[in-house]
Amino acid sequence: MQVTEKILQKIQPINCRHFIDGQYADSINLKTFDNINPATEEVMGQVAEGGKEEVDLAVAAAKKALKGPWKDLSARERSSILRKIGDLILDRVEELAALESMDTGKPYQMALEIDIPRAAYNFHFFADYLTSMGTEAYQQDQAALHYSIRRPVGVVGMINPWNLPLLLLTWKLAPCLAAGNTAVMKPAEWTPMTATVLAEICKEAGVPDGVINLVHGFGPDSAGSAITEHPDVDAVTFTGETKTGSAIMKAAAPTLKKLSYELGGKNPNIIFADSDLDEVIETTLKSSFMNQGEVCLCGSRIYVERQAYDAFLEKFVAETNKLQVGDPFEEGTKVGAVISKEHYTRVNGYIELAKEEGGHILTGGTRPEGVEKGFYILPTIISGLGPHARCVKEEIFGPVVTVLPFDSEEEVIEQANDTHYGLGTTIWTNDLRRAHRVAHQIEAGIIWVNTWYLRDLRTPFGGMKQSGIGREGGMHSFDFYSELSNITIKL
Repeated sequence: MQVTEKILQKIQPINCRHFIDGQYADSINLKTFDNINPATEEVMGQVAEGGKEEVDLAVAAAKKALKGPWKDLSARERSSILRKIGDLILDRVEELAALESMDTGKPYQMALEIDIPRAAYNFHFFADYLTSMGTEAYQQDQAALHYSIRRPVGVVGMINPWNLPLLLLTWKLAPCLAAGNTAVMKPAEWTPMTATVLAEICKEAGVPDGVINLVHGFGPDSAGSAITEHPDVDAVTFTGETKTGSAIMKAAAPTLKKLSYELGGKNPNIIFADSDLDEVIETTLKSSFMNQGEVCLCGSRIYVERQAYDAFLEKFVAETNKLQVGDPFEEGTKVGAVISKEHYTRVNGYIELAKEEGGHILTGGTRPEGVEKGFYILPTIISGLGPHARCVKEEIFGPVVTVLPFDSEEEVIEQANDTHYGLGTTIWTNDLRRAHRVAHQIEAGIIWVNTWYLRDLRTPFGGMKQSGIGREGGMHSFDFYSELSNITIKL
């Protein structure tokens, strides 16, 4: 029996309703929309379509809950609830992984081994961090004592992406709850199922009614804009596309909400000739095509020192051709379907554009042979483009990478920084001095040397330029999810 059959015998898609003030609820007008499986193009179920009315109810519940029992819990009690949420996620890991795979088209094994365990760890990490953090205190000679206290920022609106739905939702919700806030969440309309289950898990773990609320729906002129414009939402955190971030900023401006953004990226992967080519290829396969390339941190611009360029391309193409593309529930699948028909068309449009720009498709660029249904694109490697080609400059967010040669350190640094984005960068070299020298000149929030996607949740995460505003992780998350007050005592 195939993995597909075993899993789907136990786990079926769910219809998704809002979760407001501790209860699941339909939309007031009973309106719904279809939830489509990108790997099969089949309708899996219905999703309640919310708007201003549902957001108003959710925000009112969240505002009321700020004054309820939630505010009186000690740090240790909140920590215990967060840990329980993480434990319950792990108890349902197969179910959540299957729902995530159905929603996104990603390989089930990836969701099982990476997405869902990391979602649980987000809660476990902030449960521990919450009980160990402190604040500043200064004695001003014999004149005064100054010390600071943290308080919740209030009602937090969370607008979440579709590529790593549960992982990135919990990355926001865990510190939000740890800091004592309440939340109104809007998952991406394409990926509603794991967020719906998470609401139930939070209640089971002991989160009081109204503390977390969930409204499904769309962005502009719908639930998303209702959250960003609401006068009783005190802060908005958003992960997604840069243009959407700009629109949210405009909507939030009249009420001066706190904002935290993790936006787009067009990340350089810089490979010097002295690096270990086998290690480079192994990691570059992941940084190029993991999650169908639908990761904001993917190294989609690959720069290879000219001495190693031909050898890298030969090996990279050969290893890419070994990646199994297809049914997300089939054992061995490494690349699944992209998220939607709209995105499938967009990514294929860039592949055609690359040909017009003079690029050479070394592998991929088409659907897998014999696959009739689903939004599948073979991993695609493009060479022959200039540094200013649109496919090199613009975020494609699919299983498509460009590879360009470079001759000097100065040249590759200039090309790597020649972008509106500044999220992540990978540098491959065995020269310690070069590693530090180049890293210090790269304009990005996250810089990896001889690795990729390796995270310590205490460290700052976020981008510069058009890749984001603010940082998350450890104390950086609490800086956003809390307000600091300084108290001065004259001695």
